[in-house]
Amino acid sequence: MNGKIGKNELLNRMKLEFLNRSENESFARVAVAAFAAPLDPTVEELTEIKTAVSEAVSNAIIHAYEEGEDGMVTVECLIDGDRRVIITVSDSGIGIDDIERAREPLYTSRPGEERSGMGFTVMESFMDRLEVESAPGEGTKVTMIKNLDYVL
Repeated sequence: MNGKIGKNELLNRMKLEFLNRSENESFARVAVAAFAAPLDPTVEELTEIKTAVSEAVSNAIIHAYEEGEDGMVTVECLIDGDRRVIITVSDSGIGIDDIERAREPLYTSRPGEERSGMGFTVMESFMDRLEVESAPGEGTKVTMIKNLDYVL
């Protein structure tokens, strides 16, 4: 990486990798919040970031790999000079057949379970930008961008 994100200066970067275990969702959420804390986000901004990360990581833990199969989930965060937090959650699991359908509110690939089907909707509502890349058998990459308000 050349220290730039487009026209924006890269100020900090971190990467986490962990097994697809449900207990790692809270670890990822807290780690990302701690990483963003030096930017002095509002309580609301921090809550939105934590909630979006929880949804993205939970999706990877629950949906990326076949039940009982071990797999890795990766969380990367970047902070740039424009007070943007760029969070990427990725896996190398089964992928998503139809991304647009998966992004529809209330859609779930596991209707027999207690799933709300609101993960992508929640992520999108709390972040300023959401991108989803996936292909069957190649995993999924969710990129979320949060622009933090300037403190005067």
